[in-house]
Amino acid sequence: MYVFIKDVSVAVTEILNLPPMDKCNGCSVSSIAVFSSSIFVVSLILVRLLYVIYHSRRPLSKRASKPVSTLIILGSGGHTAEMLNLLAVLRKDRFNPRFYIAAATDNMSLEKAQLLENSLSTENATRVTQTAQFMKIYRSREVGQSYITSIWTTLIAMGHALWLMIKIRPEVILCNGPGTCIPLCAIAFIFKVVGIKWSSIFYVESIARVRRLSLSGLLLYKFRMADQLFVQWPQLQRQYPRATYVGRLM
Repeated sequence: MYVFIKDVSVAVTEILNLPPMDKCNGCSVSSIAVFSSSIFVVSLILVRLLYVIYHSRRPLSKRASKPVSTLIILGSGGHTAEMLNLLAVLRKDRFNPRFYIAAATDNMSLEKAQLLENSLSTENATRVTQTAQFMKIYRSREVGQSYITSIWTTLIAMGHALWLMIKIRPEVILCNGPGTCIPLCAIAFIFKVVGIKWSSIFYVESIARVRRLSLSGLLLYKFRMADQLFVQWPQLQRQYPRATYVGRLM
């Protein structure tokens, strides 16, 4: 009888000890599954990122005969003047429709773009609304604004840029220096990586930049967001070998 009671006691003890072991094993299996899934997702993102970087510099040969929707990001002052000079020699039938975006506080740049499109519509006997649209975006940082408060305004600008990119979904993005282009180009690059929309980003550095890239150009260059980055001085291309020297456009 004593032996029977002892055997039952041992059996009960073993049974009572089983659940914690099962739970522990379950936790281990669950942890391994989560870790494996995380590694798999990260690997996919890295592979896709490398694919995007490798294929970004390829020309748009497949769409050579079709117009491409084009987002044109305007800055203020000299940036706008340079961009309009560039647009003057651009094939308008190839880059169509055109979407102009400037900072919310920059009215003059959009007015100049509207004058350009008005003259084009007069020459081609078309309406501006058929070929161009004009939009504004929140500025990430105003001149003289503190860096602490610019964190909040940058987040707002990123949200606004996301909404604009979802709305426009351009095939080509043209920019030449203003900080306004960074949120839009960043969203476009993320869209390419996750497979939402492929937008080719072309950045033309200002002629005023002789020895160093601007902050916008440096960010696009270092993070490889720009498909093509053009510079107007040979010494600038030597310092940044992945840039393309095109001579002086002004």
